[in-house]
Amino acid sequence: MIKNFKSLALLSATAITTMVACSDSNTPTPEPETPGEGTNVKYVIAAHPTSAEAGTADYLLTADDLTKGSITTRGNGIEQDGSYRYYVASKNKFFSMLYGQGNPGAVTSYFLNGLGELTKYSNFVTETVQVFAPVKDELVLIKVPRSGNENALLYRINADNPQITSEKELNIVKLAGNGERAHFTWATQFGDKVLAPYMSIKGCCGDTFGTAYPDSTWVAVLSYPDLTLEKVIKDNRTSYLGGYFKNGLLVDENGDAYGFSGASVAIGGNVVSKNPSAIVKIKKGTTEFDKDYFFNFEAKTNGYKINSARYIGKGKFLVQTYSAPKAITGINFCIVDVYTQTVSWVTGLPEKIASTTSSNYGALSEDGNKAFVGLTLESGDSYVYIFDATTHTAVQGLKVDNGTITGIHKLTY
Repeated sequence: MIKNFKSLALLSATAITTMVACSDSNTPTPEPETPGEGTNVKYVIAAHPTSAEAGTADYLLTADDLTKGSITTRGNGIEQDGSYRYYVASKNKFFSMLYGQGNPGAVTSYFLNGLGELTKYSNFVTETVQVFAPVKDELVLIKVPRSGNENALLYRINADNPQITSEKELNIVKLAGNGERAHFTWATQFGDKVLAPYMSIKGCCGDTFGTAYPDSTWVAVLSYPDLTLEKVIKDNRTSYLGGYFKNGLLVDENGDAYGFSGASVAIGGNVVSKNPSAIVKIKKGTTEFDKDYFFNFEAKTNGYKINSARYIGKGKFLVQTYSAPKAITGINFCIVDVYTQTVSWVTGLPEKIASTTSSNYGALSEDGNKAFVGLTLESGDSYVYIFDATTHTAVQGLKVDNGTITGIHKLTY
């Protein structure tokens, strides 16, 4: 199918070339804009207009400072097409990916020009993907079918000159090997390999995301750059890592990978996972779980479960939990130190948080101690909050007027 997309792109390019050739030769061709090469920082904020009609797309806004002031979606920003978009930054470009709900999705990249203006760089089409992860100078994208087709599609995207460089299929039923199917939750660069955690799902029978295996952990080890399956790492001390559109395996400055499991598989709203929500480790240079490391998060917090995690630095992660012990709804935050296996609850949070961007890759401060997260309150107001890993506090910053924040990323120019 991708060959058809490539053919379509080639046909479009040929048509454009033909039209240019037939135009007035005296018409000057404008110089293409190029990315700025300075060290100035600007933040790209994706926000969904709160006053818009159903189906309206996000807008991309920019801000120089996330700690104060306000911006608005009213008459401002670059409108995206499609109702659902997901975002990631790599190689100083911002990638906006359309979730086509089974249909092909556009991948649009942007950069900041020399004036700090957000500018479109490229646009191409892939199948709709559920995984999009920076790996070296590329993005690895994975389309994971939840039923029917047994093959996941793996793409390598050149992040410098965005385009598909290779594609591959991987049979996820054979990968699971238990009568269910492997559903990748994310992918993470780990040395010269790619680690792809997955959950086991039925994918059929009116119980698509149900499973008979709620208490096991799996990570597929893929070679890079050819993305060939080498082995599967298994563990039975917690549950699967991450979740749907949630990265649950993150690498620190030492090259060690830490896996975060919510152990919150539920049937009819009741958790059936018997293992605790926990953090596991894969040491640098190995492809096995470290049997000497097990951070029982649920025991440390008297019953709280992990929702998502973001690495800040120096062994400290911002972890979003649910609102109460044993709960799998609601929102709370803590700072987790995986070196000392300690948990510190964040203070300064607003009451009644409706949604967050904590599972998005997001932006960090220049000093490497703070994470910028979009919090939308039940009142509808949406703010950037600055989470400090040292003081375990959250401070309200930039307000996005008439918008719900869906992503925050940092670029330079």
